[in-house]
Amino acid sequence: MNSFYTKAELETMGFKKLGNDVCVSRKASIYGSKHISIGDHVRIDDFCILSGKIEVGCYIHIAAYSALYGGEKGIYVHDYSNISSRVCIYAVSDDYSGNSMTNPLIPEEYKFVEKKEVMIDKHVIIGCGSVVLPGSVLSEGTAVGAMSLIKCRTKAWSIYAGIPAILLKQRSNKLLKLANDFEKTHI
Repeated sequence: MNSFYTKAELETMGFKKLGNDVCVSRKASIYGSKHISIGDHVRIDDFCILSGKIEVGCYIHIAAYSALYGGEKGIYVHDYSNISSRVCIYAVSDDYSGNSMTNPLIPEEYKFVEKKEVMIDKHVIIGCGSVVLPGSVLSEGTAVGAMSLIKCRTKAWSIYAGIPAILLKQRSNKLLKLANDFEKTHI
């Protein structure tokens, strides 16, 4: 048995959009597929969770044990980005201040839930074990080191790491030429 769903099986799951050459592990959990768009050449590995409004571009890899909680505001992952294993991305989060109750079993009037979209631009790589909070914008070419906490807008072509993540240095954008060459020969 193949560990990925077939194209026919994926088509029956009711995705908002489903591109070509999409590999989704049979061990992944998909909630609210009617709100999830997946572009071409995407791989979603074992034990990933996708829930809520999510738009995944082309040539995207979401590694094992990662979770994307799009809620109603959404998570937008643009082309050529990579989400390493055990990354959690939240477009929705409970209030931890103690001023409201938390968890999905509590009625909304007793909670304050932060809901903000998350943008992940082209050529972003997020290192394993990282967490991206609501309202974050990972600008084009951002690289996030392993075990980092992102809760801001990053600068394009920069490397961030830490808790909370801070700017470490600029990142080379030479891969844009590689992407251009790739597109000329493969797309």
